[in-house]
Amino acid sequence: MEAEPCSPGPVWVSEALRVLGTALLGSCAPSTVWFKESSQKNLRSRDFLVPRGALRKSFPDGEVHAGCRSRGCNVPVDLVQTLTSLAAPGLPPVKTCLQSEAGLLIQLDRPAVFHRVLGDFSPYLKPLPCIEDRQETVILNCAPLHGCRSPDTLRLSHLRAALVADHLAGLLTINGKKVSLVPARLCKEVDEFLRQLGISWPYTDDTASLEETVSSFKDFLRDYTQDSGQDSGHVDSTPGGISVQLKIFAEKHNLYMQGYDPNLDFFLVNEDDLQHVARLQRSFQEAVQTSTCTVLHIVSCEEEFHQQKLDLLWRLMVPSNGDVIQHLICGPVKVLNSTAPIDCSQYFQLRRSQMLEASVMKYGENVQGESWDAMINSLTSAAIKFELMATPHRSQVNLNLKEANITTKGTKSGAFVMYNCARLATMFDSYNSAVRQGTYPEFPPAGDLNYSTLREEGEWLLLFNYIMMFPEVLSQSAQMSLTSPGIRITANTETVCKFLVSLSMDFSCYYNRVHILGEPRPHLFSQMFARLQLMKAVQRVLHSALKTIHISPLTQI
Repeated sequence: MEAEPCSPGPVWVSEALRVLGTALLGSCAPSTVWFKESSQKNLRSRDFLVPRGALRKSFPDGEVHAGCRSRGCNVPVDLVQTLTSLAAPGLPPVKTCLQSEAGLLIQLDRPAVFHRVLGDFSPYLKPLPCIEDRQETVILNCAPLHGCRSPDTLRLSHLRAALVADHLAGLLTINGKKVSLVPARLCKEVDEFLRQLGISWPYTDDTASLEETVSSFKDFLRDYTQDSGQDSGHVDSTPGGISVQLKIFAEKHNLYMQGYDPNLDFFLVNEDDLQHVARLQRSFQEAVQTSTCTVLHIVSCEEEFHQQKLDLLWRLMVPSNGDVIQHLICGPVKVLNSTAPIDCSQYFQLRRSQMLEASVMKYGENVQGESWDAMINSLTSAAIKFELMATPHRSQVNLNLKEANITTKGTKSGAFVMYNCARLATMFDSYNSAVRQGTYPEFPPAGDLNYSTLREEGEWLLLFNYIMMFPEVLSQSAQMSLTSPGIRITANTETVCKFLVSLSMDFSCYYNRVHILGEPRPHLFSQMFARLQLMKAVQRVLHSALKTIHISPLTQI
């Protein structure tokens, strides 16, 4: 019989590490005293570890332990017993705690953990619980989309910034933030192009309010140029623009010390610039009525200097009232093996033709019709998003347009992730068909399954590294940290893509090795149902992760 869970409720890896650290070293224990193992090799013998070096620092006067040849790293026996019997909310049940050459290790009661997680895996499809009293709005200003009038003028670096903004919006929303996307209106052609990639940008008809705000901004700037000693005639001599000196304002408010480029000085402000700031101001005014507000400019590195000008212009015309304004910079996108520039429309069509060609080579003349068109578009969207988003946003992306790894043959591509979604869907279709035919019985309640039959290394790997870690991934992906004092910020926008690729690779290895739908013999059903429940959880994690980057999973291929 399998072990019963020692206490109800979900188990959280981060909470387990905290509780174990407190039990070992007290409330002042550093957060990194325990480490979660993730490699298949190490998981054969342990799940959590305190390295031997850390033990020496914590227990310098310990005696030689039977299992530890190095003097000065022995944990008191009663403390080891305490760790073995430890029970707390959020902590997985512990099977063994002992010392080895590697350090102090813990192995969990795996059947009990399987039971506790798979009995109801719905809590693992959401971010970690977070208690936060204040309501916060995050304004995500995707700078490259302002004034963009055609997909032909949308550069690859612009598309990367738009994808990052869209992904961040989803992550922040499921983590309890209210998100406002700016600009709130795109031209029809750009909007349709982004919809091909699964991006549904908000639409608000703000023409009337924009005209009024832009007009008031112009009046303010004319008064400002006169008050600051600038030649008002200079304004008249630049049709369509107003020359504003930003240096005086930046020095007065010590903004150069906050990370603004010291070369910022004169700014020739045009109509597009004023509309950009007006849209920001409109969104800001709506947000601060009900909550605190953070403004995050998402901008390609080529246009960072101009965005800093716009930011200073907005600060000059409208006081920030203490609300945070920060910049998230997306690195360049470099196209390899191409002598001519390529725009976003050409990039999409090229990847789509490659995906179509690969599908025809694999499935022949069957690749035709509306369902296949939708499938090819979905695969293309996934391939593009993973290409542009699986790299940390501040780093350069190198695109090899001739590379075949964007198809399902490449294990690090979005198409490979989609292929494994289709494999799971096909497997469950086969099971349901067999149930209708009377080959297999109906699926029993998840709480009644015998999870002690899950003994394959790959099964624990999928549960411990992916299902149990998914809430941590969702929470960490929405966290942003300052790279240095100032206006620039870093986000973990690549984490979900990397998580999906890694999960797909480990699932594929397991699926290729283990026959999940076994022979229809009653004595084999117990293991088959436990495995199917594990696969249900894997499938839901895949779908939930893909949802954060607005990709619909394939159901067949």
